[in-house]
Amino acid sequence: MAKIFVTSKISESALDLLKSVGEVEVWESEETLNGDALFEKMKDKDAVLTMVNNFVTDDMISRASNLKIIGNCGVGYNNIDIESAEKHGVIVTNTPDVLNDATADLTWALILGIARRIVEADKFVREGKFKGWLPHLFIGNMVYGKKLGIIGMGRIGTAVCERAKGFHMEVYYYNRRRLPNEKEEALNARYMDLESLLRECDYITIHAPLNEDSYHLIGRDELNLMKKDAYLINTSRGPLIDEQALYEHLKAGKIAGAALDVYEHEPEIVEGMTELDNVILLPHIGSATYETRTKMAELAANNIANVLSGKAPITPVTKMNER
Repeated sequence: MAKIFVTSKISESALDLLKSVGEVEVWESEETLNGDALFEKMKDKDAVLTMVNNFVTDDMISRASNLKIIGNCGVGYNNIDIESAEKHGVIVTNTPDVLNDATADLTWALILGIARRIVEADKFVREGKFKGWLPHLFIGNMVYGKKLGIIGMGRIGTAVCERAKGFHMEVYYYNRRRLPNEKEEALNARYMDLESLLRECDYITIHAPLNEDSYHLIGRDELNLMKKDAYLINTSRGPLIDEQALYEHLKAGKIAGAALDVYEHEPEIVEGMTELDNVILLPHIGSATYETRTKMAELAANNIANVLSGKAPITPVTKMNER
């Protein structure tokens, strides 16, 4: 019987799928499993269901001689050495599409939250400081009718764009490839180069993949282009932003604010960031709805079940080579 290791607790429905094709071991601890401890658990397994914070290296893959598939529970897969997996004939899969709406919803929660200073105001009330209405109390900025800049118009970026219609926003986007004219018209979004988008937009939200070209896509020079009353939102990948440069810009008031769900050196956050009032900091919960996390785990499990049953994976990210 195939041996399967799951690096974190997942839904019973996903576990049942895995149990139908093998013997399943689950890491029950809340502590993230990595390094030698992760390898010890996966070294004799046929399949591993990983989370985005489990880092699977070339050394691990090359020494796990039985490994056939790594089912990553997330859209991103930069936590896995894809080149090594392909070299050793290990299939890697991800879970695209099922988390688009949850992440887009959270992006909008952050846009509204940072614009209207929701976290600051909530803290103010909880600390017993609210003594009654005042005309200048927690004045924020409008979202309705403003300019929204979307960096990365993939599935999630598109979902964010569609939600902007209800706020009658002017939507601009930057993407590696420009969308067809008919899709731009349907979304009511206009293409703009990155520099122009940063200069002109009031709210800038990032939904790009992390790769060699996109690392520090928003660095010090890019932040300098933003308007003083603009906001930066990131629910994509932490290293897309130079976090130290962002901290310095926020502290100096060079931009109005930021809202982050991901971090450059996650779970560590740049020193001093937590002391700032003009930033919202969330613990990587973009896909954290019951429905979405269940669907993600089920898709990851189905990918593993297919491969262990001799079928093709549903959402592979590696080339199909035999080990």
